[in-house]
Amino acid sequence: MDTEETRRQLRNLTDRAEITDLLDRYLRSLDEGVFDEEWARAFHTEDVSAEMPIGTVHGRAALLARVRRAMALFDRTVHLRTNTVIEIDGDRATARGAQLSTHVPADGPAGLFVSAGHTDDELVRTPDGWRIRASALRVVWTQGTPPRLPDAAPAAEGLPAA
Repeated sequence: MDTEETRRQLRNLTDRAEITDLLDRYLRSLDEGVFDEEWARAFHTEDVSAEMPIGTVHGRAALLARVRRAMALFDRTVHLRTNTVIEIDGDRATARGAQLSTHVPADGPAGLFVSAGHTDDELVRTPDGWRIRASALRVVWTQGTPPRLPDAAPAAEGLPAA
C-alpha cells in the first residue's frame, strides 16, 4: 500500500472516530444538563437547523433556547445512540443512528417517558473540529405520557420538544 493511500485511510478512520465522539458526547451532554453558549458551540455550527417532533429551529441560539426549555421538563434522562452509519465526503459527512431516550418527568405524570427512533445528522469540518450543521430526530414509537412545554401548542404525536 502506498503512503498516500495509507494517509487517506488514516484520515477516514480519524474522521469517523471524531464524528462518533462528537455524537456520543452530544447525547451524554443532554443527560448532564449544562446548556450554555459553550455547550452550543461545542456541538453545532452557527447556522444549524434542527428538526424535532414538534417543529424545526434554525440557528444555534434558537436551538440552545429550545433545548434548555425542553430539557427543563425532566429530572433525569438517559439518551443512547447505536448502529450509527457514517458517510464522509471531504469536509462534509452524514450520520444516521438509532436513538433511545428515557426521561423522568420533573412534574406531571408518574413514571417514565420513553421515545425511540433514529437521528439523521449532517456534519461539517470546522477549524474547531467536526460540528453538526443539521439534525432530524424521527421518533417511531413512544411509551408513557410526555410532559408539555408550557407555551407550546399540543405536540405532534404527543411528543415533547426535545
